[in-house]
Amino acid sequence: MSTTVAFIRFFFFLISLLFSSAYAVSALPGGLNVLNLGAGMGIGVLIFAFLIALERLVKNFEVRAFNIAMIGLFFGYLMGQALVLILSAALTLGQLELGGAVMSLMNVIIFLFAAYLGMMMTLRASEELHVSIPFVKFQAATQKKKDLICDQSALLDTRLIDLAASGLVDNQLLVPRFLLKDFYANLESLDDSVKAKARRALEVLKKLEGIQSLGLRYVETDFPEVKDMDARVTRLSRLLSANIITADQNRIKQSTIESTEGVRVINLNALANSLKPLSQSGETLEIKIQRYGKEPGQGVGYLEDGTMVVVNGGAAYINKTIKTHVLSVKHTSSGRMIFCNASDGEYAEEDEREEARSKNPARSYFALER
Repeated sequence: MSTTVAFIRFFFFLISLLFSSAYAVSALPGGLNVLNLGAGMGIGVLIFAFLIALERLVKNFEVRAFNIAMIGLFFGYLMGQALVLILSAALTLGQLELGGAVMSLMNVIIFLFAAYLGMMMTLRASEELHVSIPFVKFQAATQKKKDLICDQSALLDTRLIDLAASGLVDNQLLVPRFLLKDFYANLESLDDSVKAKARRALEVLKKLEGIQSLGLRYVETDFPEVKDMDARVTRLSRLLSANIITADQNRIKQSTIESTEGVRVINLNALANSLKPLSQSGETLEIKIQRYGKEPGQGVGYLEDGTMVVVNGGAAYINKTIKTHVLSVKHTSSGRMIFCNASDGEYAEEDEREEARSKNPARSYFALER
């Protein structure tokens, strides 16, 4: 891909130099000389720099929006032609004559108005515009991976940057423009927490744009009649036949319903849980017991990634770090739970050991998965 882009740029660079040099030699006095040739080559370099700047400007635009804009420009041209003919007929019937300069200015204004109106109208109605050919069905030769539309919670999660840098979602990540506008609007909010979230989301977007291989694209389609942002994202995903990437725990429950409607929800939390290293039975863990468990004698602690660890016999060591032996790992809808047995309590004081033994004499602890 990079070799093809480099070849295209080099080709247009040569074309720009050739045509600008030929124009300078033919148009400037003196004909073919070093000064005219240098001026033409300088103009060619400026033209090529303009093309590169234009490429940078539109690199995040999606092809569908560009095609819709071109269709709008074509319809606008047809509307401009119709308006010019109507104006000419009206002037002829009214026996009015305008100067050539005035008539040319009127034509320019009419065409600019018609082109702008045509492009804006087709762009706003893009979800209703479909191009079809009777009795012809187009189908891709290979199955293309679906695009991923980021919702608000995904853009607030910095783990999205690591996922994008991994290369798993290259040329797939889409960001709705209406979310970007909403973040900028939230920067003016009086609520400090809302401003902090908007600032974090914009920082995540800036870092995503800095990943050259990602190919991040912005989607211009909006649904102003829908007030809820999540509903807008869902509607956009149905329109573009794309999936949704989110970090919202509430969407886990919605994913089953939405998948039947053609929308698949990919949750960053579920992805992170699936990539967590599994603790093996018999493995030793050092865990700080933070609170009592549901069952008598149980203590509960947490690993650095938030995984809950239930320790049988850990109730005697609240707020202390002890060694435990892993019994089993249970998968739940909210993540993983690790069940352990407390060791002999080498971190506890001697009197705490005796108290624990007196309360639970010669008891063997096991984790029961239900």
